[in-house]
Amino acid sequence: MSGTLPRFPSMPTIFNSLPRAINPPSLPRGITMPSMPTLPSMPSLPTMPRGVNLPSLPRGVSLPRCIAVSTVSEAPRRLLQDCCSVLDHQAPGGLCGCCWALRPRYKRLVDNIFPEDPEEGLVKANMEKLTFFALSAPEKLDRIAAYLSERLTRELNRHRYGYVCIVMEAMEQLLLACHCQSINLLVESFLSTLRLLLEADKPHLHILATNSFVKFANIEEDTPSYHRSYDFFVSRFSEMCHSDHHDTDVQNKIRVSGIRGLQGVVRKTVDDELQVNIWEPRHMEQIVPALLVNLQQHTHDSSESPAEQTEVCFRELLGRAAYGHITNAIRPVLIHLDSHGLWKGRGFAVQCFKIIMFSIQSQHSHLVIQQLLGHLDANSRSPASVRAGIVEVLSEAAVIEATGSVGPTVLEVFNTLLRQLRQSVDYQLTGFYDNTGKHQTTSTEEKTLQDAVIKTIGSFANTLPIYQRSEVMLFIMGKIPVPGIYPVLGSPNAGFEGSRMIQVMLLKSLLQVSESYESHNLLTALPSSFLEPLLSFTLMEDPEIRLLVLSILTSLIDRQQNATRLDTSRVMCDVSMLELKEDRCCRQDNLFIRKHAQHLYRHVYLTCKEESSGRGHYQALITLLAVLSVELANEEVWVDLIRLVLALQELALSNHESLSVFNRCGIHAVCAAFLNLLALLGPPPPLHLHVTQVIESRRKNTPHLLPEEVFRDTPSLPKDELQVDEACLFDQSKMCEALTGSSYSTHAERLNTPYTPQLTDEDRLSKRKSVGDVISLQIDIDPECRPDTKQHPQTEQITFQTLKSAVENRGSVEQEERRKRMQVVEKFQTAPFEEIAAHCGARMSSLQSKLDQVFHLVIRPPPSPSGHSPPRSTPLYEMKFPDLCVY
Repeated sequence: MSGTLPRFPSMPTIFNSLPRAINPPSLPRGITMPSMPTLPSMPSLPTMPRGVNLPSLPRGVSLPRCIAVSTVSEAPRRLLQDCCSVLDHQAPGGLCGCCWALRPRYKRLVDNIFPEDPEEGLVKANMEKLTFFALSAPEKLDRIAAYLSERLTRELNRHRYGYVCIVMEAMEQLLLACHCQSINLLVESFLSTLRLLLEADKPHLHILATNSFVKFANIEEDTPSYHRSYDFFVSRFSEMCHSDHHDTDVQNKIRVSGIRGLQGVVRKTVDDELQVNIWEPRHMEQIVPALLVNLQQHTHDSSESPAEQTEVCFRELLGRAAYGHITNAIRPVLIHLDSHGLWKGRGFAVQCFKIIMFSIQSQHSHLVIQQLLGHLDANSRSPASVRAGIVEVLSEAAVIEATGSVGPTVLEVFNTLLRQLRQSVDYQLTGFYDNTGKHQTTSTEEKTLQDAVIKTIGSFANTLPIYQRSEVMLFIMGKIPVPGIYPVLGSPNAGFEGSRMIQVMLLKSLLQVSESYESHNLLTALPSSFLEPLLSFTLMEDPEIRLLVLSILTSLIDRQQNATRLDTSRVMCDVSMLELKEDRCCRQDNLFIRKHAQHLYRHVYLTCKEESSGRGHYQALITLLAVLSVELANEEVWVDLIRLVLALQELALSNHESLSVFNRCGIHAVCAAFLNLLALLGPPPPLHLHVTQVIESRRKNTPHLLPEEVFRDTPSLPKDELQVDEACLFDQSKMCEALTGSSYSTHAERLNTPYTPQLTDEDRLSKRKSVGDVISLQIDIDPECRPDTKQHPQTEQITFQTLKSAVENRGSVEQEERRKRMQVVEKFQTAPFEEIAAHCGARMSSLQSKLDQVFHLVIRPPPSPSGHSPPRSTPLYEMKFPDLCVY
């Protein structure tokens, strides 16, 4: 046995020794076969003793192709390894690894798409061959994808990024060319390849992976994949949205790529119920903050800016949200605004929720409103600026959505806002917005919040239909505290001032709702349940409350929007310039006149008696009377209004009322302005002539009785007691004559009866109620009193001794009353039944006799003109009816 190794054959010798039908492979383009170095002869091994053999190797283990390489020079060895690497592309050992022609066809096709220079790009001709092979044999797609992924890993480790781009381009083309049913064979390797690129620390690889994922996301798949997960991509793309790279351009590119990646994840998963649920809170808590961070950058210079791309992605995300996903999408927005303090600026918060309201489906918008209301309640102990920011967002959100934004819980929305008003009033009075008294607040901040809440109430009211606005007005009216009727709202420490402030705030809210209210008849706009408590506030001391009530009444009565055309600062000469819209009364309006007109006139009269009235009150009264004359345009109403104005003139001339000179001049100005407008609207020319004469006389002699002078900022009023000539007053008899002979003749006689308002129990609401007011409520029912009998009131001189005796006798009187009550109780407990029945029967007979007397007086017929009394008819209660007619 020779002890020397055999010489290595040359490559041509190996190729010639191949089996028949196997051709030697052709080398890739640009690669030539190197000549193999001649190995030096090895020294001979010593001869083994006879009977001693070399040990056999274990099964599966063969000697390497080259032994004793230590004796081979280093340079030829390196050349040999490089040549083998080129031939077999680092494939496993064996014949197929050494011989390129024996490799699988898909590997050869994949290898052929790579050029010698990566800058040349993908070899398109070979890529078409690979694509055709993949479509012809779709079962090989998974192997092709796995081999491409292997090549990408190899090139990535060698930092050969040009070939990395070629691999990604090839995989994208295969994805686009493959049919939907076989695409799942490629996807797993494709996604694993993207993970490798996203885990690298090179920004351009992140952008490359994102672009590839977006192309993949746009592919529609028919066959769902149950085991595919996108959690890594959601996390990585969200992280890219928060990039803080030192280079601004690179940072913007990375952020834009992250946003586009999130957009691709949403597109890929949101429409497929079998995919991962992207709407879960764990995903939304990553996606939404990542988008909001970039939305804060107001750099809309180009379509590639992060803010622009974020808005597009955010709109698409919300537009795809179903009913059950709105809450999970909105909650991260609220948390982000809280944690970054973005409610205070109010600009970004409003912008964000405008995008939300415009993007979601209209039938889901009320869910956003409910989320905001709940968040407002949760922040009730937050600073006023935060609460004001949330309220302003609510207002803007309600304006965007026309109808249905409030949802089914209409009154709950307004209840939440009114509760915020009450809390704000409490905080304003105490100076702290928490119970511990550690966090201070200012009146300015709380007033800003209150104005925002009132504005929001009006915004919500505008979105409601007419019938719901009426319910809201009734609801707000029921929340207004009235001393002695409704309980005082707010904290117990607020007191009277807190109740007054709440009254003002709620009336302002009511004014906001009434300004948007539209009704075809006043009977619906002002029902009794709403009008009576509203008019009761005209008797309050606070001038601001009275002015709000007058404004509410005007806005509800003014259906034609005529109030904005009136000029209450002067006497108008030409009413045609105002372009007032008149409309005849309908049947419901006539019912309203008969039912509520006198009640309304009475409160107008009592409002003028208030000493604290200012210029705004008198101008509001002129507007209210003018709107009444236009909206309720008929002869009866106009005659009643003339009577009311004449009564106001007498009130201004009366010495019994403690009115100032300004109050008296203001009332005279109200009479002049309204009668001038009424004379221009329709009554006969003689009335207009008389009104014009009086006004001209006032201009010459007493200009302080006209609106032009009284309603100035610094009016020139008489310093002494007001004296008015007869020529400057409106004459009742002349006005009655002016109306006679016209269509007002049937009602002209009523002018001869002065208007006197009837005082009722509502006057107890006025804080200035005097003893004279109490005496005027007493009615003398003594039958012996006659109108011509001079009454001498019985007065008793009250001294200190009288008061002392009254206090001393108080205890004895109470004891006497207690003794009488005990006697009655004892009698009913111990007396026999017959005695109790007789006692009750006597009382009933006495009551029946009194009733008979009353009935006789009521049903007594009037005397006939002939002087003979007609025969007395049998009263109805004395008629005997058959038993069949009695139930």
